[in-house]
Amino acid sequence: MSALLTLPDDVDVVRTPLVAAAAHRPPLLILDTLGAYLDTVGVPAGELSWRRIGDGQANITYELRRGGARLVLRRGPRPPYPPSAHDMQREARVISAVSAAGVPAPAVIAVCADQSVIGAPFYLMEMLDGEVVTDTLPQGFDSPAAGTAMVHAAVDALADLHAVPLTGAVAALGRPEGYLARQVRRFAELWPLNTRREIPVIDGLAARLAASVPESARASVVHGDYRLGNLMYAAPDRLIAILDWEMATLGDPLADLGYLVATYSEPGREPTPMDLTPVTAKPGLPRRHDLAARYAERTGADVSALAWYEALALWKSAIFCEAIHTRWIDGQRPGDDFAPTLTDGVPRLADAADRALTRFEEGGR
Repeated sequence: MSALLTLPDDVDVVRTPLVAAAAHRPPLLILDTLGAYLDTVGVPAGELSWRRIGDGQANITYELRRGGARLVLRRGPRPPYPPSAHDMQREARVISAVSAAGVPAPAVIAVCADQSVIGAPFYLMEMLDGEVVTDTLPQGFDSPAAGTAMVHAAVDALADLHAVPLTGAVAALGRPEGYLARQVRRFAELWPLNTRREIPVIDGLAARLAASVPESARASVVHGDYRLGNLMYAAPDRLIAILDWEMATLGDPLADLGYLVATYSEPGREPTPMDLTPVTAKPGLPRRHDLAARYAERTGADVSALAWYEALALWKSAIFCEAIHTRWIDGQRPGDDFAPTLTDGVPRLADAADRALTRFEEGGR
């Protein structure tokens, strides 16, 4: 972890609402009003320090420290964005529901809908200490045996998540009937809103996906962004938290497995912008087919149509990555290093989705 920062007012963090109002872009934290809010929820007094954490391209996460307390603040990105997107109050409800059902997730401390505090709704959760694996393997995770244990723990946690009974607060998280068809329809509608260019394969994929939607064998909690970079480990074989629940709902559990496989790097495959954990391409680690086989063994699921779900994940990723790219073109993401890579990255995602769907159409996994 890098050191915590206590900086002068800058474009992301300002001291007062007056400075925030004069800023060229809306800040992400307003320290005086945030400090006053922390007083109301029992955080000990003291100097407030903060540090941005995580690799998310949408919602924003900060570690906060004050008076000996450590906690995490999560908020949406700078506007504009669709009214239903980046709903922090709903995400907090999801975390509370799945935590109560035994899913490893941080405890929610408080939820704030008052946009005058930092300029957007947010919630606070407990700070957990662990390892999040992305582009490097932490010490103790860097042998083939440890890497394999890490990947197996991720698949096992996904199987456990999909076994959570759809009762109580969990039952209120979504409507599982017709989940896959709705996903295809909604993202097809988003594409013309998100883009300024022509990528014909995107529209072609929408039609092909809609014409070949598999029949869901069962319903479960669906995380929606299940990948190694959204997991926290205490040890290679011990996962302590699943993070980033914004996309969670009820639906077809194979959507999560397809997303995990689609974002899992392995040798011999052309990388896409969604290869967010490149360390899994190292020698000795499980391959994509190993993940599918372990999940099937743990759950009894038929994964013969997994290539369709992989295609869905890649196609959806192309569409939401295009939204990031368009915001950058429109000047809404200055200094962003990721968005410029999407000029070529979105077409590569679309091509990868096309290859996966073709594999499904030809009868392969």
